[in-house]
Amino acid sequence: MNPPEYVAEAPVGAASVGAAPVEAPTRMASSVPKAPPSNIPAEVFTPAKENLLPLAAALIFFVVLFAKPAQLLALDWWNNPEAGHGLLLAPLAFWFAWKSGIREGARPNIWMGVAILVAAAMLRYLSGLAAELYTMRMSMIGAIIGITVFVYGVKQALHWWLPFVLIWLSVPLPELVIASLALPLQFKASQMGAALLEWRRIPVLLDGNVILMPGQKLFVAEACSGLRSLTSLIALAVLMGALWLRSPWIRGFLLFVAIPIAILINGVRVFLTGFLVYFVSPELGQGFMHTTEGWLLFLVSFTILGAFAWLLGFAEKRWRDRGQTAPLEAAHA
Repeated sequence: MNPPEYVAEAPVGAASVGAAPVEAPTRMASSVPKAPPSNIPAEVFTPAKENLLPLAAALIFFVVLFAKPAQLLALDWWNNPEAGHGLLLAPLAFWFAWKSGIREGARPNIWMGVAILVAAAMLRYLSGLAAELYTMRMSMIGAIIGITVFVYGVKQALHWWLPFVLIWLSVPLPELVIASLALPLQFKASQMGAALLEWRRIPVLLDGNVILMPGQKLFVAEACSGLRSLTSLIALAVLMGALWLRSPWIRGFLLFVAIPIAILINGVRVFLTGFLVYFVSPELGQGFMHTTEGWLLFLVSFTILGAFAWLLGFAEKRWRDRGQTAPLEAAHA
């Protein structure tokens, strides 16, 4: 049998000898179906038709159950200074979810998604009976995770770990937790500020969270405990770790480092306030100057944390490159 021969396309109007007529290329191209975008697999491009009705029901129940908690959370972001970082974290969470997209090979996990949704609905009901806002808001996040698992599976929920963590960090802490954390932070800031003032040869007497100086009294209030800057720095550490670092252990280390940085900078803030009050004017301990000093020192702490994250990323890259070149050097030896 002779091998097949490639027959050239005959001109329009001419007959082909010994072969069937060849169709025009445009007609052949039109018969090829269009594929979904290359970054989204065909099987997850749209949910299966049999899942659309349960998905629509889950979304309706979500709106009915969690409309009030979502509204109260948005009001807290707007009105509560301790929760103002949510105005930045929540849009960032949705942006990162959209940016990362749907992972390749995502599959719906219907039964696990339904189980998570039922657990979130029960938690929402119980927290509503107890009028406990934090648990109610956590149930809303759990419901979002349940819907994600229902449509795209557990691996997709893990793929979106950063958006879920940012949403969780945007929820303000309960008042009981804030009260239990604020007082130790006040005492620590007062101790550090008093120690730095003594180092500058300023006579001080520390009484709890009150620093007594000759002719002046400096009261470290709850708003000056540094809890607000601590929560903001933790969120920034999570964000920097996700963007610049790969190892979960190094990300956790960066998160751990954010805590002493926030405490140290807040102690420096107390020292600067006492220094300015003692040597310049008591009016510098309150009002616009006091607020501006807090913002500037937060930028300092943000810069220190960013420099530390860059150093960790540089060291991680060097270590990873060395690990990749070691087998090649051993093979050439």
